Amino acid sequence: MARAGLTPARIIAAAADLADTDGFENVSMSAVARLVEVKDASLYAHIRSLHELRSGVAVLSLAELADQVGAALAGRAGRDALVAFANAYRTYALNHPGRYASTQMSLEPAVAEQSAAGRHAAMTRAILRGYALSEPDETDAVRLLHSTFHGFVLLERGGGFSRGTRSASASWDSALNALHFTLSHWPSS
Repeated sequence: MARAGLTPARIIAAAADLADTDGFENVSMSAVARLVEVKDASLYAHIRSLHELRSGVAVLSLAELADQVGAALAGRAGRDALVAFANAYRTYALNHPGRYASTQMSLEPAVAEQSAAGRHAAMTRAILRGYALSEPDETDAVRLLHSTFHGFVLLERGGGFSRGTRSASASWDSALNALHFTLSHWPSS
C-alpha cells in the first residue's frame, strides 16, 4: 500500500532537490527513497522506473525555467528581451545545477510534447522576431543562442572562468553584446 502523503509530484520534487545537491546523474530510486524516508519499493507504487523519475525532474525543471524566463521577458523586446532571457536562463542554471542538467535530457516525444519545451522554443523565436530573421536563419540563431548560453553556464559551473582578472559576469555581458550585434547584422543565407 502507498504511504499517505507520498505522491508522484512529491517524489519528483524530492528528486529535483537531490539533483541540485548531489547532481542529476546521482538521482536514483534508492537515494530518493532515503530522502522521502520510505523503502525503495514504496516509490514504485507511484513512479515505475528511474527513467520515469528522471523524466519527471526534467519536465518539472523545464516548467520552472520557462516560468522564470517568461516572467523576465514580460514587456521586453529587442536587446532587452535577449538580455532578460539570457540572464534568467543563466540564473536558473547556476542556482539549480541538477535541475538544469535534467533539462538537457532527451525526452520521449509524448512527454516532450506535454512539457514546457515548446514554451522555450516559442519564447526564443519571439525574441528573434525583433531581429527580423527568416528561415533558415532563425533556426540557426536559435541554435547559436542555446549553444552560447548552455556552453557558458557549463564552463562557469565547472570553474572554467575562475582564473584571470575579468569576472565571469563581465564576460557574460560582453557575450550578450556580441550576440545582439551578431543577430542585428545576421548574414543572409
